[in-house]
Amino acid sequence: MLGMALAVLAGSLVSLQNIFNSKVNERVGSWTTTTLVLGMGFLASLTMGMLFEGKQMFSAAHMQPWFWFSGLLGVGVVTCVVKAIRSLGPTYGVSIVLTSQLGFALLLDSLGWFGLDKVPFSFRHLLGVCVIVGGILLFKLGGAQERKSVHEKG
Repeated sequence: MLGMALAVLAGSLVSLQNIFNSKVNERVGSWTTTTLVLGMGFLASLTMGMLFEGKQMFSAAHMQPWFWFSGLLGVGVVTCVVKAIRSLGPTYGVSIVLTSQLGFALLLDSLGWFGLDKVPFSFRHLLGVCVIVGGILLFKLGGAQERKSVHEKG
């Protein structure tokens, strides 16, 4: 139950962060937004880590060297999400980001890459991702039809 609650909380925080990042990006540009977001995240993480873990937070034995570069992925994440939301709007942009995240998680779980336990791939998993993609298409195409109707009447 705790895992589910934390996942829901994380989803709501990501949605809020994406909206805030988009608003910052309107004023200062994507690279300044990325620097601000990741810089503030670094300071907050460092402070909380020192408070709760102390010096122990700096011990990273038994970790693969390439995992140290995950922060670089964060630069790509923030930059791409900010630009996607600016181009597509928050709901559509975040929907595509989350669907892509789910699809790649399914792929990486199924392949067992990067030290993940291999999870058997099933048609049911693929169907679940396809249903979500279908929902996004319905959301986007349905909205286009409604806007077309409003413009024709007006």
